[in-house]
Amino acid sequence: MIQFEALFKISYGLYIISSGNKDRGNGFISNTFFQVTSEPPRFASCCNKDNYTAAIIRESGAFSVSVLHSDAHPDIISSFGYKSGKDVDKLKGMQLRYGETGVPIVLNDCIAFLECKVVQTFDVGTHYMFIGELLQAEILDPTKEALTYDYYRQVRKGAAPKNAPTYIDKSKLQANAGAEPTAGVFKKYQCTACGYIYDEAEEPVRFKDLPDDWICPVCESEKSEFIEI
Repeated sequence: MIQFEALFKISYGLYIISSGNKDRGNGFISNTFFQVTSEPPRFASCCNKDNYTAAIIRESGAFSVSVLHSDAHPDIISSFGYKSGKDVDKLKGMQLRYGETGVPIVLNDCIAFLECKVVQTFDVGTHYMFIGELLQAEILDPTKEALTYDYYRQVRKGAAPKNAPTYIDKSKLQANAGAEPTAGVFKKYQCTACGYIYDEAEEPVRFKDLPDDWICPVCESEKSEFIEI
């Protein structure tokens, strides 16, 4: 038996992985970035093959990593996590720096960044795993804490998008949970796009009383995209 809730206990950060150049660039939210060797310092980043950025990383041979802080604005997560670079220019209006390889580095709401050149690429099924050798790293704001995936889930009520390596189909979680008692006075509603949960017990307004133009604070989906859970 696999109890999928146990996977949420694995610690992750939340980052913006970017690639490209001044003419064509893109980025995506990732919680799967980690160090694999110390000398030379090398890091692994996983990217869904369907992500627009995957092709750009393969073409450019480099990527940057922006470490988000715990108060990162929802618009940043919404844009880089739940929109496609095929449809919108995610880097437009962003504070950018260009690295030694020419890749864009997003500075908004970040406490540090890294730049890596790709030295190996592994096909791991639905994703590519890019192994990058560190070229440069810099702290931008030492006063703030890094945004972790646990904090994102527990406090900000977010969830991994479908292209993320850590995405878990909510039906699997429901299957593990079994029958639940009848809901009490307060109800919970979940965004079908990103998994954000609106818990009436923790909010000042009942969901049905929210205005019709209210949108999901994580991915900006409309109120009609929420279902009761």
